[in-house]
Amino acid sequence: MPCLNLSTNISLDGVDTSSILSEISTAVAKIIKKPEAYVMIVLKGSIPISFGGTEQPAAFGELVSIGGLNPDTNKKLSAAVSAILESKLSVPKNRFYLKFYDSKGANFGWNGSTF
Repeated sequence: MPCLNLSTNISLDGVDTSSILSEISTAVAKIIKKPEAYVMIVLKGSIPISFGGTEQPAAFGELVSIGGLNPDTNKKLSAAVSAILESKLSVPKNRFYLKFYDSKGANFGWNGSTF
């Protein structure tokens, strides 16, 4: 059940968000080795963000998963997501933070129960 919440100060008006969501969803599923049917991506734009004292394009993400995360996987996820944000939204890789949370299934509700 990987869930990636992304916030950026870029306006998403007129942006093909479907392609961004699809690319990121596929990358997360492939890298974490979880079925894409359980991957959730949330993309929020026009969020006020200051990074390094400027409001130039930037983004922040938090990825929560029940297992599947480790230092090598996290590095691959960071590279993949930052590359997509750079190519699709012009957010430079050095203006993006991604935080990882490896969680227990009992801490996530789904389908009226928990994992």
